[in-house]
Amino acid sequence: MNTARPVNTARPVNTAPNTPPATFEELYGHAPEGEWAAPGRVNLIGEHTDYNLGFVLPIALPQTVRAQARRRTDGVLRLWSAQGDTAVTELRVADLAPGSVAGWAAYPAAVVWTLREAGHPVDGADLRFDGDVPGGAGLSSSAALECAVALACNDLYGLGLTAPELALLAQRAENAFVGVPCGVMDQTASMCCRPGAALHLDSRDLAMRQVPFDLAGAGLALLVLDTRVKHDLGDGAYAALRAGCERAAALLGLPALRALGPADLPGPLARLPAELRPLVRHVVTENERVTAAVAHLDAGDLAALGPILTAGHASLRDDYRVSCPETDLAVEAAVAAGAHGARMTGGGFGGSVIALVDEDAAERVAAAVTAAFRAAGHRAPRTLTAVPAEGARRLS
Repeated sequence: MNTARPVNTARPVNTAPNTPPATFEELYGHAPEGEWAAPGRVNLIGEHTDYNLGFVLPIALPQTVRAQARRRTDGVLRLWSAQGDTAVTELRVADLAPGSVAGWAAYPAAVVWTLREAGHPVDGADLRFDGDVPGGAGLSSSAALECAVALACNDLYGLGLTAPELALLAQRAENAFVGVPCGVMDQTASMCCRPGAALHLDSRDLAMRQVPFDLAGAGLALLVLDTRVKHDLGDGAYAALRAGCERAAALLGLPALRALGPADLPGPLARLPAELRPLVRHVVTENERVTAAVAHLDAGDLAALGPILTAGHASLRDDYRVSCPETDLAVEAAVAAGAHGARMTGGGFGGSVIALVDEDAAERVAAAVTAAFRAAGHRAPRTLTAVPAEGARRLS
């Protein structure tokens, strides 16, 4: 099998405890040509709909992955992360192949491989990463990493690709190289979201619209409650769900489950094996929840989003079965403490819960969830406040 072999030996850098992260110059002996940032995301509603060609409604977070980069002309790719280990990972771009790179370094390597596979003249690079998107929290830190690399390569090598084109290439990197069969939402959100807005994305034709989402103007806040239950979408469960949806569509003679509406459900469900019916029901009703959410945002009634969030969580819990005790508890405790609504966000199997709350109730709701976790013997969740932020951009 073709494998990406290290160039020299990956060398430790800055190994003393409590020392600041190594600078680009300390790592590579020269200055970067620029710095790029790509954000994590919160999906308001529309979960597991993108790979069924449906609707999603994400926002970008202020938290980002930042990449400093410099071109190389010798085919060597060097990678280092302040959140990774203490070694510089060195690879030859000509030897990159799916499955050849393990761990976090697979994501930037995947983007370089994908760009080259698509015929773009990308050679090597020196890359240094830092960031504050929590890993494993369902906030798409991997997509943020991919998009930061894609945007850096686009600028460094003058590729002239648009943000939606870069998002599709980053998605292909995760699908074909890393092996996670994700839809296009995460990468598109990271590349294309705008401040003060939620991105209404149609995953079938990639039509998108920025929908005003002024939380502060409505006296509201969006809490993100990281349950600290790590999820790994590459472990097979996510792929099995997608395969089940595709099987259901094929049995019904449809290109994708997007083709079904709620009024269509009784007949098609009756024709499907019992194990596929809940998946179809979730996807169809979730698309309707996105449409309803957008209508409320357009009308300026942001608080009406709350019950839609809670209904979406019930569907993820009962039909799609991607919730867990910690996310269920966070939703229940938040709603009991006065949240307008709450739900798990992201692919599932752990990660984060979002709760729409009155601005002056945010601390009370967060404290109630923390107390419920303590009473259940769980680790306290980490809490942040989500503000609709800017998509990927060049910083310097």
